[in-house]
Amino acid sequence: MKVYEGKLDAKGLRIGIVVSRFNDLVTRELLSGALDRLRRLGAAEEDLSVAWVPGGFEVPRAVRALASSGKVDGVLALAAVVRGATPHFDYVAAELSKGLSKLNLELPVPVAFGVLTCDTQDQALERAGGKLGNKGAQAAEALVEMIRMEKEIAG
Repeated sequence: MKVYEGKLDAKGLRIGIVVSRFNDLVTRELLSGALDRLRRLGAAEEDLSVAWVPGGFEVPRAVRALASSGKVDGVLALAAVVRGATPHFDYVAAELSKGLSKLNLELPVPVAFGVLTCDTQDQALERAGGKLGNKGAQAAEALVEMIRMEKEIAG
């Protein structure tokens, strides 16, 4: 039996990261956690690219641009959508999630979902390096594992 399981080794991998500026108090922490984890997994500074976009709705388009460029082995999407007093949260969170899911299936490289959808700012901060860890770091690990697994399958 052949078992494929990606290793947590980012050495030599070219990683693109798309980050939403909206809720940057949270997204900067997600990015910091992701970059720290990628470096600890062996990623070189020159192999990391970060693209900032205005908000969560714009993340999928930038992910597609990076993933289609041939310059990266995978893309990490980071955003924080926090519920407010209007239905805006529902639309942005749904379209962002659907967009990334579709891209992950269609693009030639893996896409990792480092998007927080929280009811409060405190919940988002808890997941961006607070008591619940850093979801940016966790998504970075998932991306590295998927890239390595796909490379192993491809031979």
